[in-house]
Amino acid sequence: MARAFVVVMDSVGCGGAPDAADFGDAGSNTLGHIAMACAAGLADKGRKGSLKMPHLDDLGLGAALTLASGLVAPGLGAAPTGLWGAATEISRGKDTPSGHWEVAGVPVPWEWHYFPDTTPAFPPDLVALVCQLAGTSAILGNCHASGVPIIEQHISQHLRTLWPICYTSADSVFQIAAHEEAFGLERLLKLCHDLAPHLHAMKVGRVIARPFSGTASDFKRTSNRKDFAMATPAPTLLDWVLNAGRATHAVGKIGDIFSMQGIGKLWKGKSDLDLFDHLDRLVDEAEEGSLTFANFVEFDSLYGHPRDVAGYARALEGFDARVGALLPRLRPGDLMLFTADHGNDPTWRGSDHTRERVPVIGIGAGPKPIGLRGFVDLAASVAAHLGVPAQGPGRSFL
Repeated sequence: MARAFVVVMDSVGCGGAPDAADFGDAGSNTLGHIAMACAAGLADKGRKGSLKMPHLDDLGLGAALTLASGLVAPGLGAAPTGLWGAATEISRGKDTPSGHWEVAGVPVPWEWHYFPDTTPAFPPDLVALVCQLAGTSAILGNCHASGVPIIEQHISQHLRTLWPICYTSADSVFQIAAHEEAFGLERLLKLCHDLAPHLHAMKVGRVIARPFSGTASDFKRTSNRKDFAMATPAPTLLDWVLNAGRATHAVGKIGDIFSMQGIGKLWKGKSDLDLFDHLDRLVDEAEEGSLTFANFVEFDSLYGHPRDVAGYARALEGFDARVGALLPRLRPGDLMLFTADHGNDPTWRGSDHTRERVPVIGIGAGPKPIGLRGFVDLAASVAAHLGVPAQGPGRSFL
């Protein structure tokens, strides 16, 4: 019986979104601009020269990039041997839930609520609720920010007062950072859990716990991050497969993104290296007829938001090397698709996601150009491959 693996390279967009200008992102191209920076010698920290992703490029990564955006990227010019194309999102967001839900067959049917004011970002009644739930007299932050700088700015006062550090971004998100020992990890998780229903009712997509440890001069965010996401508005690919009596495996953030709906087993780790170890093992052990849905977040969190081009390139090359060792171990009948949920161009202004098309490349369906598709077509295609009924609007490209 066939198996399927959907691998989301978080934020590895490839430009060309037709509505990018609506988001202020016209011209952004995560993969393409990284490749150009590498070829120009602008990403030689810890690596050198053109972007080297021979295994994914052999499947069709460079061809997908050119199809999506028209850019012929240095170092990504192989003739495709796998399934290849690009996908366009219709949900009105460039965030993690929108991208993943739509890849899983369910476009977001509402407009997300955002916090457009940069400082202060949150209305007084929301601040008062956070204080009530946290048992504090005030919060810190209350602005648009990136995670590490906001902690660096407020950690000393946080350790003195234990006021939670609250911040947002251009995405529909409310993030709370707190010290794991001084504030308490369980206290932070309970705060986010208790706050989430109020924010979900406002159509804010996620409340995210961002724990950190260490001292004011030497701190680090820990692996105990937890996303409290809204429930999907309809059953997703994970539900379709599980309800058909098949096994589903979620690797990484997938459990949080889908609020554990449709997930049989969840596999987490402290890093993308740990998560790839799980994917490696599941290629050997996953049941016949099963779906494995994996997210690799560090492209986005460690390199996209901090605008670290060289770090992003290193991560892409390391990922490609692991893929090269993995592909020969797939079984006959397996389908493995690689895609993304949005862009996060590390050469772009600011620190937020970018509205882009995403590559769709795969192995297990022969050499196959699929053209420009919708995100939802991935779910329809995986369902067709597994022989389970699809309930969403997508069309199979198999």
